[in-house]
Amino acid sequence: MKLPETFLAHCRDIMGDALLTRLTEGLSAPPTVSIRLHPWKSDGKQVNPALLPRQVAWCERGYYLDKRPNFTFDPLLHAGAYYVQEASSMFVDEVARQNIHQPITALDLCAAPGGKTTALLAALPEGSVMVCNEYVRQRAHILAENIMKWGYPNVVVTNNSTNDIRRSGMTFDLILADVPCSGEGMFRKDEGAITEWSEDNVRRCSVLQHEILEDAWACLRPGGWLIYSTCTFNIHEDEENVAWAMSHLGAQLHDVETPTSWNITGSLMPGLKGKVCRFIPGVTQGEGLFMALLHKPADPTPVAEKKHKGKRQKKTSAPSITDEAKAWVEHADEFVFLQEGDAITAIPRELASLYDSMKDLKVMHAGVPIGTWRGRKLVPSPALALSTSLHREAFTQCEVDYPTAIAYLRSEAISLPPTMPRGYILMTYHHLPLGFVNNIGNRANNLYPQEWRIRSSHAPDSPCEILI
Repeated sequence: MKLPETFLAHCRDIMGDALLTRLTEGLSAPPTVSIRLHPWKSDGKQVNPALLPRQVAWCERGYYLDKRPNFTFDPLLHAGAYYVQEASSMFVDEVARQNIHQPITALDLCAAPGGKTTALLAALPEGSVMVCNEYVRQRAHILAENIMKWGYPNVVVTNNSTNDIRRSGMTFDLILADVPCSGEGMFRKDEGAITEWSEDNVRRCSVLQHEILEDAWACLRPGGWLIYSTCTFNIHEDEENVAWAMSHLGAQLHDVETPTSWNITGSLMPGLKGKVCRFIPGVTQGEGLFMALLHKPADPTPVAEKKHKGKRQKKTSAPSITDEAKAWVEHADEFVFLQEGDAITAIPRELASLYDSMKDLKVMHAGVPIGTWRGRKLVPSPALALSTSLHREAFTQCEVDYPTAIAYLRSEAISLPPTMPRGYILMTYHHLPLGFVNNIGNRANNLYPQEWRIRSSHAPDSPCEILI
C-alpha cells in the first residue's frame, strides 16, 4: 500500500514516528471482519464457533470473525438478525449507553448505510425515537432498506440536506453527526480512498463539516448531546473541528470513559481540553475512527414548542384502514394508523407528533409499513414481514430450507407444500421471517422486492451459517 507523502508527513507531525509506524503496519495488515447481533432477532442464537468469534470490547453484541464469510448468501443477514459493521464504528453503542438513560428523540444526520443508526437504536432506552437522514438519494435508498430489515418501528428515514432538517424546526436530545470526510480511516478497505485523497479535499471536507456542525447544533435541544465522528486521522477534520465547535458554538467536550485495555488513543492536538477517542489500525482492532461527545449547556429559559400542521393526506379511492390491517401488528393500540394514497402505515404513538411535523421533508420510510391496497385487496408490505412489531400469528407461516430461502431472496418462483392454504404466506428461515408470498393455488407469487434481491448467480455449495 503506497500512502500519499503529504498524508504521511501530517501523521508524523501529529503522531510521532513510533505511532506512525504502528499505523502504517496496521494499514498493511488485512482488515478485521465484524458483525453486530440484533437484540431481538438473534435472541437464542450464537455466532458459529467455526468462525472463531471474539467479542468487541465496547459493544456487547459485537463480534470479530476470523474470516469473511459470503454474507450475501446468509438468509439471516437479509432477515436482519445481524448487521455487518466495522468494529470501531460500534463504539457509538458504548457512548450512548454511558450517557443516555431515559427515552429520547434522536437524529442521525448523515446516516447511510445505517450501521451507526442501527447500533444506536439497539443502545437507546426503550421508548426512544429516531430520525435518520441521508442527503444523497441513492444512499438514502440503501439506508431505508437496512432500516426496514432491522425492523424497529420507532424510526423515520428522510432524504434531505442538513439545512432542510434545520429549517424544519425539529429539535433533538441526541444528534449523531458522522460527517462526510476524506476517508483516511478506510485506506486499507478501499484503495479508491487513497487515490482520491488530497490536501485540498481535506480542506473542503473541513469547511463542509463546519456547516453540518452549525446545522446540527441549531437542531440540538439545550442540555442535549452531539456525537461527532469521522473516519479520518488528520486533526483538521477531527480535533480542530471539536475546538471550533467549542469556541464558536459553545459546545462542551464530555469525556467518554474507556479502559486502557481497549487501546483507544486520545487527542493528538496539544491544548484540547477534554477527551476524544481515536481508533488507529495497528493500535486498536478496527478501522480508523475519530469520535467526540459534545454537550450543549442547558438553557434556563423555557423554549416554546413550535406548532406544526398535520401531514397532508393524499386523496385515494382505496378502502379505508380495516381491522385486518390492524391485526397484522402486535399491540395495535400502541400505534396510530395512517393512510396516504393506497398505502397504510402504523406509526408508534411516541413517534406520531414528530412524524406529523415532517410534512415539508422527504420521508422515505416511517414506522411500520403495513400494506398497499390493490383494488379491494390489501397486499402486505415486505417491511412488515421484517418488523419486530409483526403479528406473526396473523399469517400462515412456512418454514423453508436453505435452497428455498436463497431462491426466495433471488425473487424466484417458489413451490409451497400442497397443504398450504391460499392467500398470503409468511416465509421463515430458522424461524425468522424473510417476507411474503401470495399462494394462488397452482403457484406462489414471490412478493420479495426486486430491488432487494440477491443478484449474484453463484451460490455456495453448502449453507452459509453465521448464526446457529
